[in-house]
Amino acid sequence: MDKRITLPLTKELAKTLHAGDSVLVTGTIYTSRDAGHKRMCEALARGEALPFDPMDATIYYVGPTPAKPGQVIGSAGPTTSGRMDAYAPTMMAAGARGMIGKGARLPEVVAAMKEHSGVYFGAIGGCGALLAKCIKECELIAYEDLGAEALRKLYVEDMPLVVIIDSEGNNLYEQGRANYLANK
Repeated sequence: MDKRITLPLTKELAKTLHAGDSVLVTGTIYTSRDAGHKRMCEALARGEALPFDPMDATIYYVGPTPAKPGQVIGSAGPTTSGRMDAYAPTMMAAGARGMIGKGARLPEVVAAMKEHSGVYFGAIGGCGALLAKCIKECELIAYEDLGAEALRKLYVEDMPLVVIIDSEGNNLYEQGRANYLANK
């Protein structure tokens, strides 16, 4: 059974989510990939404000394709999250709590998630057209020169995700591997 959650991802909401939970997410999320994350972390290092309020924010690691006429956005499938691992602890320290992507995360990211009550959601790679149907609004807010990697504000409804790593550091990828080996 899916859990329905509405963003922002507060610390209290994050603590109700557990590795393996299937969730339908509704609310505002932001898009960014490695080039955007690099700029944001450099801005934070200079003491500058980010182009959005990161407090309790969820960031989707995606570089959507251009929208066709009549569409809000083009295909919007997740990119490999490991490319943001160098930046994720800084973003969480700034207040961002949720991350959406695909693939494993480094131990440093998991440690930052535990410290800041972060949650890592998995989206299915290859389902970008399906995921785009959950995106009801899209607004370019910064870094237009980065093209697909520009920072966007999205409003999503019932976006299907899975909690891969919860705020306590429980990791579905590790649990699944352990279960497989135990039943092998």
